[in-house]
Amino acid sequence: MTDATLASAPPTAAPSPARSALIDIWRQFRAHRGGVVGLIVFVFIVLAVYVGPYIHRVAPNAINIRDKNQYPSFAHPFGTDNLGKDMLAQVLAGGRTSLAVGFTAMLLALFLGTLVGVLSGYFRRLDGPLMRLTDLFLALPLLPLLLVILMLFRDTLRAAFGPETGIFILIVFVIGVTSWMHTARIVRGDVLAVKTQEFILAAKSSGMREYRIIWRHILPNVLSSIMVSATLGIASAIITESALSFLGLGFPSDFPTWGRLLFDGANFLQLTPSRVLWPGLAISLTVLSVNYVGDAIRDALDPRSLKR
Repeated sequence: MTDATLASAPPTAAPSPARSALIDIWRQFRAHRGGVVGLIVFVFIVLAVYVGPYIHRVAPNAINIRDKNQYPSFAHPFGTDNLGKDMLAQVLAGGRTSLAVGFTAMLLALFLGTLVGVLSGYFRRLDGPLMRLTDLFLALPLLPLLLVILMLFRDTLRAAFGPETGIFILIVFVIGVTSWMHTARIVRGDVLAVKTQEFILAAKSSGMREYRIIWRHILPNVLSSIMVSATLGIASAIITESALSFLGLGFPSDFPTWGRLLFDGANFLQLTPSRVLWPGLAISLTVLSVNYVGDAIRDALDPRSLKR
């Protein structure tokens, strides 16, 4: 090949830095076996609760007294309850509600925690008041506080939005506003480390406004911590909702969730133990898989892992 041919050949396009970074993150994520298994299990659970009702077309609240308290069979793979309701249909319906509560409460807690953490870490004059507010929420006994809030506002929201929507709004709000503190402290620590970097000082020297610095430079560099907090927040919200429903303070009995199914099946544990087994297994697998995914994301976004 002559020099003229080499000179006329088009230059090879360099790979995009963003694309190579995503490839490196995905490679590190795949190296975490627990995270990959957790992702597969979590995706399977999400697909099961949302696609399953189109395959297993049994109404979750359909009552058939003749088939009450049955063990798992071909017609009822998870058995039935004391009213003849199909447990598989109830577990699928309860999964949709529990996952919806988990995702929505996580988004609320993530928004509040990120807002408090960024403002506290970036603006020194706000650091003291916001961190003392965070410490105050951390010092509160959360379970009694949740019970008091539910007892005070449950009937009001039920009358305003209906029994299901009112309880959903109340539980999401209560879980979200009581679980943002750890995210705030983690984000604050990362912001304190990032804002002393040279590129932040250069942005300030160029006259860039504070909100643009936060949006364009601070948030992208603390995104890894936010994503890990998001995965763990889903698991925490699902457990909290299940605990409230198990105590009988969550959704009504005709609006199943995994925690409500545990509460309803506790009195029939010796007669039909599968009523407690299936929702408990669903909660355990969901929380465990989300925790493993969070660990894998944390390792994949670790700068030391990316350098290797």
